[in-house]
Amino acid sequence: NVDVIVCAGDILNASPPKGIKNEEIASIFIEEILLLKKPFFVVPGNFDRDIIDILERKKVNLHGKGKIIGDFGFYGYGGAKTPFNTPLEPDEGEMKVGLYKGFISVKDAKYKIQVTHIPPLNTASDLISNGLHVGSSSVREFIEEYKPLVAICGHILESKGIDYLRNTVIVNCGRFSEGYAGLIEIKDGKVNASIINLNFLDG
Repeated sequence: NVDVIVCAGDILNASPPKGIKNEEIASIFIEEILLLKKPFFVVPGNFDRDIIDILERKKVNLHGKGKIIGDFGFYGYGGAKTPFNTPLEPDEGEMKVGLYKGFISVKDAKYKIQVTHIPPLNTASDLISNGLHVGSSSVREFIEEYKPLVAICGHILESKGIDYLRNTVIVNCGRFSEGYAGLIEIKDGKVNASIINLNFLDG
């Protein structure tokens, strides 16, 4: 029983199942979520470049865009810079411009929710197993400057959890294919966020 559903990217991965096209995977996933009859927004992950047009057609695309639901303005930008030459790797300048394009269309919303694939740099949400921080400096700077209430991200799946950057609550949702998701409750501007595993929920 939620009001809005957000996906922080990587609907696809580097090794799709044999015999199934990326477009089919994306369409099936999106249609299943849309059956819930809730507002649904997606930023593409670094493997999702080829399905941005599908996100647009399904009216769920938040890549460089903003959407307002009641008092809440959702804006975002997808992709992530990596050492592996994956399909969608915006540089820091592109990331900042893309976020601003989305932000400007929701700037008058009472509460802002930022959605990126890559986490902000030097937080608990961008820490990989060897101890390095590999997030985005632009994402961090944007949070510090524009102060969204919540910043949702993914990409660094081993760093799922909740963190804080000044007054912004950062939620790295983890790997949905393993059942993980972020549950965010906001009441009167106060945020209660947690990581849940849907595999262990009754009903």
